[in-house]
Amino acid sequence: MNKITVIGSGSVGSTIAYTLTVMGLASQVVMIDINSEKALGEALDIRQGVPFCNPCSVYAGSYADAAGSNIVIITSGVARKPGQSRLDLAQTNVNILKSVTDQIVKYAPDATYVIVSNPVDVLTYAFNKYSGIPEERIIGSGTILDTARLRARIAEYYSVNQHNVHAYVLGEHGDSSFVPWSLANISNIPVEDYSKALTTETSNFLTFNKHEVEEYMRKSGGRVIQRKGATFYAVSMSVCHLCKCLLGSMDTTLTVSTMLHGEYGIDDVCLSLLTIVGNNRAKGKILLPINDEELKALNHSSDSLKEVIKSIKL
Repeated sequence: MNKITVIGSGSVGSTIAYTLTVMGLASQVVMIDINSEKALGEALDIRQGVPFCNPCSVYAGSYADAAGSNIVIITSGVARKPGQSRLDLAQTNVNILKSVTDQIVKYAPDATYVIVSNPVDVLTYAFNKYSGIPEERIIGSGTILDTARLRARIAEYYSVNQHNVHAYVLGEHGDSSFVPWSLANISNIPVEDYSKALTTETSNFLTFNKHEVEEYMRKSGGRVIQRKGATFYAVSMSVCHLCKCLLGSMDTTLTVSTMLHGEYGIDDVCLSLLTIVGNNRAKGKILLPINDEELKALNHSSDSLKEVIKSIKL
């Protein structure tokens, strides 16, 4: 009997609640929003489709209704506008997060908290400093979506199943993220060498272009926002996958944002490294054998986030 609370019933929050229901990840999904009518409407809309899914109670409620939640997902905040960076949202959404934290933590002190609102790394850091929840139960969605976008684009080059692509996006969920290409592979073959390893005809494959792949990964969110006004389907699927891993008994590795304590020489900042997730917590990190250039990129990402953290009032 899993209970998941979603705070924020905007496009992201409501799509997460819908996806949780369709995937059958929870027996209860609670939706909370400052606009209670919006939350009521979204919950009713989802609930009326439950007869086609696994049994699930979907309802709108107050913070008190979050009591007993296994997971609390925080999506509340001001959405990113076309042309706006995630970091531009920092102070406004930190203030919103603090007001939410004051109310939710007293009712769900034992839940695992998944931070989705942007800038996610800054808000994950703020929640760590402000909430009193143990660090292992505070997880930012980080670069799990960036990593999915990266793998999807690599897979398109070679017409291969995305599950056979093993590559990661690390650092900030934003402009300073980076790809450790030294580790990227398709079925243990470096991505740029994959076509050479095939015995089948490869003449139709595009010439692999790392720069284009990175640009695709980094600018996908902005392109979606420009075209349709918001991103919510892919982020919702990625967050629900994270919840599935948290609720499972088998450990999974994901590029999520958590607090660093000296990993790669970096301390007191939240960003994405390959992290072991399972049993309702982040269990630890995997220190990938990145090269010197990639380590420099990771430090640049850390420094960028620390500059933003210094500029805001926590």
